[in-house]
Formats: sequence, C-alpha cells, structure tokens
Amino acid sequence: MYGLGIAKGFVVTLKNLVRKPVTVQYPEERNSQHSRFRGQEFTWYQDRCTGCASCAKYCPLGIIQIVTDPNGGYEQEGGAFKVDVFDIDQGRCMYCGLCVEACPYDALHMGSGFEAARTERSDLVITKEELISRTKHPSTWFRPQLERNGYDPHLNPDGDLQDVGREMFFWHPKRPQNFPESERKEATSRGDYE
Repeated sequence: MYGLGIAKGFVVTLKNLVRKPVTVQYPEERNSQHSRFRGQEFTWYQDRCTGCASCAKYCPLGIIQIVTDPNGGYEQEGGAFKVDVFDIDQGRCMYCGLCVEACPYDALHMGSGFEAARTERSDLVITKEELISRTKHPSTWFRPQLERNGYDPHLNPDGDLQDVGREMFFWHPKRPQNFPESERKEATSRGDYE
C-alpha cells in the first residue's frame, strides 16, 4: 500500500520536528571532546627526544622529517643525538598515531585541537621551532599514565614534561639535568646507577 509508507514517513518527520535539536552552533558553541581525541596540535617535548627517529620510521606516509647530529652529548648515559630538524607535514598526515606509539621516550604526543586550517599547503608543515614554542596540550591517546592521573588536555593549561612519560626519568640520556641532585642518577661502568 502506497499511502501507509507516506504516513510512516510523515510520523518520523513530525517526531523530529518537535524534539530538541542536537545541532551545535559552532564556533559559538562547542561539543565536549574526549581526552583521547587525536587532534592536529602535535605536542613534542624536546628534552625527552633522543633523536632516534622511530616516529619517522614508523610513519606510513613519511611525513616526519628528522635531521640529527650524533654529537648530542651524554656519552656516559649511552649518548644522544642533537635534533637539528623536526618537521611534521600535517597536510599529508592521516592522524593514525603510529608515530606516537613508536616513540620509546614519550616525546611525541597527539594534540587535542582540530582548527589548524590554512590557506596555503606549505603552511601546514609544523617546524621544530613551532613545536617547541606552542602550548603543550597532549592528548591522552596511547598514554594511559595521563588518563590514570586524571589529566584533561582541555582543562589543564600545560602538560608538564615530567608528568607525560611512562618510564622512570633517571635512565633517559637527556634527563639527569632536570632532577635535583638528591634524585640524580648516573650510569656506572658496572651497568647500574649511583
């Protein structure tokens, strides 16, 4: 029967006509985002990065460019690279997060923003200087320690360097200078710390 289908359609239309709308008038109003949202504001902690380029190796699109100098210091703790260039081309990024998963020192995090639109494609490349200078709002995606501590990138103004990592600080080659003398550990020739 043709009339019954049309009547059912009108019933659905009338139900939606009288219910409260679910539309949000962006940008005046905003929906709340989950803390695990994988956004465009990549967060990079330079002091945690050793220049190992694991993030660039695991990126399926090859959008991360890293140029390092092997004379980064900290030879006693295993050595480190000095990172000269760390660029991310977010115009080609699919925000899969494999670079974040690959980082062994939690130096790279997904961001929490999504408003990085630009008029020129070349402006979508995030340089090392921009990554250093921007406010840190790391997403809790693939970072259970942040979620466990109740961190919310939308409420907390800045993700602290010492709160974002998974592992203990004393075995990271670049971190001894960030600790007070009482907590500072140095590697010995026996393979332990003192």
